[in-house]
Amino acid sequence: MRGNHDPQSHMFSYFSPEERVPATHPLRAIKQHADAALQELSPVFDQMYSEVGRPSIPPERLLKSLLLMALYTVRSDRLFCEMLDYNILYRWFLDMNLEERSFDASSFSKNRERLLNHRVSQRFFDAVVRLARRDGLLSDEHFTVDGTLIEAWASLKSFQPKDRTPGDPPDDDGNATVNFRGERRSNQTHESTTDPDASLMRKGLGKEARLSFSAHVLMDNRHGLCLDFTVTRAVGVTEREAARRMLARQGRKRIRPTTLGADKGYHTRDFVELLRAKGIRPHIARNRSRQTPGLDGRTTRHTSYALSQRKRKRIEEIFGWLKVTGGLRKTRFVGIARVEQAAHFAVSAYNLLRMARLQPAPG
Repeated sequence: MRGNHDPQSHMFSYFSPEERVPATHPLRAIKQHADAALQELSPVFDQMYSEVGRPSIPPERLLKSLLLMALYTVRSDRLFCEMLDYNILYRWFLDMNLEERSFDASSFSKNRERLLNHRVSQRFFDAVVRLARRDGLLSDEHFTVDGTLIEAWASLKSFQPKDRTPGDPPDDDGNATVNFRGERRSNQTHESTTDPDASLMRKGLGKEARLSFSAHVLMDNRHGLCLDFTVTRAVGVTEREAARRMLARQGRKRIRPTTLGADKGYHTRDFVELLRAKGIRPHIARNRSRQTPGLDGRTTRHTSYALSQRKRKRIEEIFGWLKVTGGLRKTRFVGIARVEQAAHFAVSAYNLLRMARLQPAPG
């Protein structure tokens, strides 16, 4: 029998978003871990806001909104606020009922500076890592380090000489014509007028140069979770320097790695000596043209070296997810601090997703 379409809407509805979300939905486990991490940050939120005045949007709701934007590849704050009006799943994740109005997109821009001043993104990421360690998903022995490029929110036309002098007015204020023919450009003599922190860098031979930042990840080899993350300027030696700083932060947490896997970009005498001084075996891909004490056949002959070389490729899964899904192929923010803040929420979303797959919520 054919059903009839009734255009008359009901006056009242008696259901909650909780009833509409399946019991086996992966967001349930993510929400459980995210709420636990945000509970640790409650004292920080108390310091951020005044005790008097008009109540603001709960900071927990804003942070979980940033997680949703990374998990579902929402490209802008305004689009997310529009989707929040009709997406029941988003409202359930943010603990909003169906009658509450969506907040304005300006709430993100007004609060990002406050979150940046209190290092909330870094603290939230650290809280997620502590949850993974508490649940036994991390090891203290075998790690991998690597870096990638994040394209900056700046055009090559903005890459101008540092000592430039005012000339003729542009032919178009919005998209002026620029002729770089015959001009040699480098990071020493030029900088972007849009984002001075961005550097001109290319991924390899034959690739085009773009204004970029360097993103660095320290990964645990057991389940491929990100232990540490940082964003730096894209210059030649930042990968090894960022790895040194990330290992130092793990040392302050009393974590003593046994091995560290990496690609050929880390095969230098200084970096190998640094790892040996810390008691870490360098499971680094060898550059056959270099003879480096501490990274020779006595290290590469062991089965553990081949295992680390196989495991280290999983770090590309983190980079791939952050760029394809997390929105970091090209950043929407200007400056290292703001790019790193957005990246910390994206990599936290990746860790929460991995943890939900490893420990799904009970049905």
